[in-house]
Amino acid sequence: MAALRDRLLTTVATQLGNPHGTLGKGVAFVLNRGNRRAIAAAVEIVATPGARVVDIGFGGGVGLELLAARVGQAGLVHGIEPSADMLERARGRFARQLADGRLALAEGTLAALPLAEDSVDGAITLNTIYFLDDLPAACAELARVLRPGGTAVVGIGDPEAMTKMPFTAYGFTLRPVAEVVAALTAAGLLVEQRTLANPPIPHHLLIARKP
Repeated sequence: MAALRDRLLTTVATQLGNPHGTLGKGVAFVLNRGNRRAIAAAVEIVATPGARVVDIGFGGGVGLELLAARVGQAGLVHGIEPSADMLERARGRFARQLADGRLALAEGTLAALPLAEDSVDGAITLNTIYFLDDLPAACAELARVLRPGGTAVVGIGDPEAMTKMPFTAYGFTLRPVAEVVAALTAAGLLVEQRTLANPPIPHHLLIARKP
């Protein structure tokens, strides 16, 4: 019974980090629904009409939808995602935006962004840093692609609340909020913290601005 539970929780954790296959479609729906409030708050912070923005680890794609609506016809949204299945799903869902040149999709992670230096005005990445091995390098990469004056929002579930969820023991790295703030600051970003009481898991939005 314990071995079966371990396999089940490992599958859940793996899918949350990299949704794929038939099960990944359901995970994408859950991610969109569960994260929408935090994603919407992040989008409001970074996206303005005509801006160039990026959603890193967009998963089910709700962030792409909200960013595209916010930046409008004159803006450009980049979507970076490690899951080939989620990329394929987004290509079908956002075919019109891709054809119009308002959306660009690419495979990648926060640790290796396929974007030029100083190329985006805003960036969001929600619930992705649990799956990073090298947080300082990822924060430096985020700072690299932001234009001077640009803003990134890194969203994470409250670490204490996350530890109470059974699947986070299987492949998640839960870092204290102060550690994430320190890594962003070391990358040269100015950080402000906001907290959303987002039951059942509060979310911390770390707003990082590039001087």
